[in-house]
Amino acid sequence: MRNDEVVRTLNAIADMLEIKGENRFRVNAYRDASRHVEGLTEDLAVIASEGRLRSIPGIGEAIATKIQELLDTGHLAYYERLRQEIPESLIDLLRIPGLGPRKVKLLYESLQVEGIADLREVLQDGRAAALPGMGEKTVQNLRREVDRWEQRGRRVPLGVALPLVEEIIAALRSRSDAVSRIDTAGSVRRRRDTIGDLDILTTSDRPEEVLTAFTALPLVQEVVGRGDTKASILTGRQQQVDLRVVPSESWGAALQYFTGSKQHNVRIRELAVRKGWRLNEYGLSDPSADRRIAGAEEEDIYQALGLAWIPPELREDAGEIEASASGHLPRLIESNDVRGDLHSHSDWSDGAASIETMWEAARDRGLAYLALTDHSQSLGVASGLTVERIHRQRSIVDEINRRGNGPRLLLGVELEIRADGSLDFPDEELARLDIVVASVHSAFGQTREKMTARLVAAASNPHVDVIGHPTGRLIGRREPYEVDLEALIAACAAHGTALEINANPLRLDLDDVHARRAVEKGVWLTIDTDAHEPGNFDLLPYGVSTARRAWVEPRHVLNCLPLDALLAHLARRGRV
Repeated sequence: MRNDEVVRTLNAIADMLEIKGENRFRVNAYRDASRHVEGLTEDLAVIASEGRLRSIPGIGEAIATKIQELLDTGHLAYYERLRQEIPESLIDLLRIPGLGPRKVKLLYESLQVEGIADLREVLQDGRAAALPGMGEKTVQNLRREVDRWEQRGRRVPLGVALPLVEEIIAALRSRSDAVSRIDTAGSVRRRRDTIGDLDILTTSDRPEEVLTAFTALPLVQEVVGRGDTKASILTGRQQQVDLRVVPSESWGAALQYFTGSKQHNVRIRELAVRKGWRLNEYGLSDPSADRRIAGAEEEDIYQALGLAWIPPELREDAGEIEASASGHLPRLIESNDVRGDLHSHSDWSDGAASIETMWEAARDRGLAYLALTDHSQSLGVASGLTVERIHRQRSIVDEINRRGNGPRLLLGVELEIRADGSLDFPDEELARLDIVVASVHSAFGQTREKMTARLVAAASNPHVDVIGHPTGRLIGRREPYEVDLEALIAACAAHGTALEINANPLRLDLDDVHARRAVEKGVWLTIDTDAHEPGNFDLLPYGVSTARRAWVEPRHVLNCLPLDALLAHLARRGRV
C-alpha cells in the first residue's frame, strides 16, 4: 500500500466522521495525520517496519495502529465499518465546493440524497431550497458547482498523476530487463496542472515481456485492453494508464506524437506537408523518394523541419513554433536556478516542524536563503501570530543566522488580507520584517469587484513584497475566487510587488496563463513551496514546471537572485 493510498483512507475516515457529526477534534486528528503522511518523502512501509510511525507528527497510538493494519493487510476494519454506515457516494459529494459535511448529512437524512444524480434532482425541483439553512442562493451556487464538478470529470492533479507514472516506470525498469528507453508522454510530460489518462512510452525488442510485466504490476486493478504493442490498465483509483512499446527507430517520432498537444502536432505536421513529407508516430519520411528522414530522436524531427527542439511544457500552440523557427525560444527556468524559498511555515503557526528543523531541511537541499513566513493573527485556525510573537521569532532567527553555516534565514510573515482589504499588521511593524507575503484565506465568496479591490490594495502597499497564491484555488477541490487578474497584475507592475507561483501541486497558483501575462507586464514572480513540513521543500519542481509552461526564465523570478541581490531588492522596498 502506497503513501497516497493511506492518505486517501485517512481522509475518507475524516469525511465519514464529519458526516456522522462526530467530535471536531477527532475529525481533525485524522485530517492532521493525513496531511503529515502526504508530506513524507520516505516510504511509509519502511517507517513502519522500523517502528517509527509514532515519530511522524500528528500520529498517535490509535492512528498508528490503524496505519499498521492498512500496511499489513491492505484493509482497515474500522474504515469498512464506517462505510457500512455512510454510503461511499456521500464522500464524493464532499468534493463539491460549498457542500460541506453538515449539508451532506442534511440532504441525506431529509431527502435521501446519496449521489450526484440525486443531488442534481433535488436542486432542480426545489426540495433542497426548502431545507433549513439552504435557500435559493445556496442552491444556485450548488448547481453551478455541480456543473463544474461534472465537467472536470476524472482528471486528477499533476501531483497525483506524476508520482504514479514515475512509480510505474521505476517498477517496470526493476521488473523487466526488456525495457530499453522509457518516458512519460501526454499531458504529464507537458506538466499540465490536471491530467486525464496517463501515457507511458517505451522501446524494446521484446514487447511481449514488457506488456506482461506492466499488466502484472501490483497496482493493476483491471486490464482494460492488451494488444501486441499496447496495454491499458486501471489502478485501484480507477486511473487509466496506457503503455505503448515502439521500436527504437521510432522512439523520437512516437514521443513527439504522443506528447502532444493536439494543436501543436497539427502545426508540426503542416510544416512536414509543406515540404512534401509525412510525419506520424512512426517517423518523418519523404514518400516521393521512399526515404526515411528522421524518427529515432525528437531533436532530429524538429531540426529537419527547420526548428530548434521545443521543450514539452511549451507545446500548446501558443507561439512556440514561431519562436523556435526564429531562434527566440526562452531559456526556461530549471529547479537548480531557484536559490531560495520565500514562503514557509513552522510550528509557530500551522506548520509541523520547528524553525530549526525547517532551516536544516532548507540547508540539506542547498538553499541559499529561506523566508520564515508563518501566518498572521487573523487566521485563527492556523494559530496565526501576533506582533509580539513575531518579535520573539526574531531572536531565534538571529541566533540561527549567527552560526553562518547554512541558508540565510529571513524573518517574514504570511500576512492575512482581511475581507475589507485591510492588512493584519500596521505598516510600522511590516517595515521591521525582512519580507512580507500577503494572501487571502477567507471570504472567498466576495464579488469580483470586492475581491479585486482587496488584492489590489494589498499589492499597492509598499511593505507587501509578494502576493501569495493569488487566486486561492485548490485543484479539484476549490475553484478560484472571482478576481480581475489583469487589474492585480497592473497593480503589481506599478508597485513592484511580486506574484507567487505556489508549488504545492494542489495550488500551482498563479497558473501558467496568468504567470506568462505577469511576466509580459514586467512583474516579478516567486516560486515558493509554501512548505509546512520539511518534505514539502521537495515540491519545488511542480512550481518550476508551471513557470516553464509560462515561458518563465530565471531573470523573471525573484528567488533566482543571489542573496546579496535579493537583499538589495528588498532594501529598495524599505526593509532589511
